[in-house]
Amino acid sequence: MPELKSFYLERDELNRKLGDGFPPGSLVVIEGGNGSGKSTISQRICYGMVDNGTTVTLVSTQQTTKGFINQMYSLDYPIASHLLKGKLLFIPVIPLVRAAKTRNDFLQRLMGAKELFANDVIIIDTISALIRYSADAEKTLDLVSFFKKLNGIGKIIIITLEPDQLDENIMSVLHSSSDIYISLNVKASGNEIKRTIVVNKFTGAKGQVTQMVGFRIEPNVGLVIEISAVS
Repeated sequence: MPELKSFYLERDELNRKLGDGFPPGSLVVIEGGNGSGKSTISQRICYGMVDNGTTVTLVSTQQTTKGFINQMYSLDYPIASHLLKGKLLFIPVIPLVRAAKTRNDFLQRLMGAKELFANDVIIIDTISALIRYSADAEKTLDLVSFFKKLNGIGKIIIITLEPDQLDENIMSVLHSSSDIYISLNVKASGNEIKRTIVVNKFTGAKGQVTQMVGFRIEPNVGLVIEISAVS
């Protein structure tokens, strides 16, 4: 069987908590509300992947290239060498998010952008911002079918979603089609914000998968795994 795509870093246990890596050919859905940590989780996975020799494309609806690089270094994820060596391709699509409001063919244009899908792993953060104006259940099925073809040649597709941005029928299609489905929960506890990774589905795991993983985000440190998850 193909080896897992590891995102191991010595400093935290995220890779071990999530089955020691993602199986090639997986469609990974990570969902959470605004401020839940979707971008940080996807950036952590991205950095861990390229640090372990996997090529990654990260498509961002949130940040410019300069903002992305500054953000990664603020979390102590030094990605300059990976960018220079071509192991990491970062594509900011903020202008396209605005254009997506008026284009009915936006999903077709997204699927036609072959350069976005050339690397081993493709992360789209957040895809809901890209497709919210043009997607319906039928078009979403077409998008999932496209992703599954890429999965069939071993590529891992990771998409992040804000549930409030998409219709329930679209969310249902994405949930049922995913191989790995993760929710990010946020809960206020006194003066602290408690964040939790909840693994709803994980197909093809070789290592043990922890269903609930507490985490926090620290400047100059990055993602920190809590000793116990939030109840």
